[in-house]
Amino acid sequence: MSASLPVTIRLLDREYTVGCEPDERDSLLAAAKLLDSKMREVRGSNRMAALDRVAVLAALNFAHELLQLRNDGEGRDRELARTLGDLHRRLDGLLDPPR
Repeated sequence: MSASLPVTIRLLDREYTVGCEPDERDSLLAAAKLLDSKMREVRGSNRMAALDRVAVLAALNFAHELLQLRNDGEGRDRELARTLGDLHRRLDGLLDPPR
């Protein structure tokens, strides 16, 4: 197991140091860049907006997007299962014709 290393990220011009595994560093930096972008979008031109409010609203936006993606994925999974079931029934009918 590798040791956790400190990584400095910037969110709304503030620096934070967090620990992460060396092989997760690039992913953490990409996530921080995405979060910084979302926080800047939420803050908009209101530079006086409280950091905690901006962070909570950004988190709420990401949670909403995640739930939408999960729901979309579940719908696709159900459709795929239905289609596979139909194909299995057709194959069974072809491989084992009525006598």
